[in-house]
Amino acid sequence: MESLSGLTAFVKAAQAGSFASAAERLGVSASAVGKSVARLESSLGVSLFNRSTRSLSLTEEGALFYERSQRIVQELEEAEQELSRLMSAPRGRLRLSFPAIGYRLLLPLLPGFTAQYPDIELDLDFNDRLVDVIGEGYDAVLRSGDFADSRLKARRLGGFRFCLVASADYFSRRGRPLQPADLSGHECLLYRFSGSGQLQPWQFDGVDVRQLTLQGSLVFNNLEAQISAARRGLGLIYVPDFSVQEYLDSGELVCALDDCISAGGQFSLLWPGNRHLLPKLRVFIDYLAEHIGLDR
Repeated sequence: MESLSGLTAFVKAAQAGSFASAAERLGVSASAVGKSVARLESSLGVSLFNRSTRSLSLTEEGALFYERSQRIVQELEEAEQELSRLMSAPRGRLRLSFPAIGYRLLLPLLPGFTAQYPDIELDLDFNDRLVDVIGEGYDAVLRSGDFADSRLKARRLGGFRFCLVASADYFSRRGRPLQPADLSGHECLLYRFSGSGQLQPWQFDGVDVRQLTLQGSLVFNNLEAQISAARRGLGLIYVPDFSVQEYLDSGELVCALDDCISAGGQFSLLWPGNRHLLPKLRVFIDYLAEHIGLDR
């Protein structure tokens, strides 16, 4: 940083023709400019200026050094101006990671967000893989459940609950289960996590999931396909409430055993704690927290 300071003082003095004029442009004293240039000359081992009581002119070595130095200082000033613009207004690219079902939460919010912040570019990854936020260069990630990474800061966005649903047509044909044990006589559409290969457990209050018998000929690793199958009357699904809310509101899907299910989770937005919170990320966090459709 001291070398950069000396380089800037040298270029401004060469352009202004005096230490006093350079000092006025830089907002420092003339002696400070003179000392910075002197330290630069000492480190380079050459004299950059011919000095007299009335004038300041470049030496042959100084003229050669100035040709390169002025471009460096100009690029530094342009970089500072660009950074200042970034820090003063929300703009730039945000790289974000969400679980596969996260698009159900985010996509309804995108029209409003992009209209309000047109200079922010969102690079979105919807994947159940547990990404390395810092190592892979993500600006923020959405996660459910607990996390234990002291390098990350977090903002809790709200909670969700699991629900058991099927189409009205399915219930009219097969009847509605009145207790978890009744599921043994129903077609259960199961979900397999693509990352771990494990099946999503169906959790009911007071019931050991290991003793719960679930029958079904269809297993999915895609939530949309699973929901679509349930809408077509192929069976029951056990899913987060927000993922099927629109179909519950329309009556296309109907809940069962609601009073037996309290299992759920919390969503939080995480971001690297060792970085300055840029305006583009700050407004995204605030917008998501304000508009996301989750129970608080």
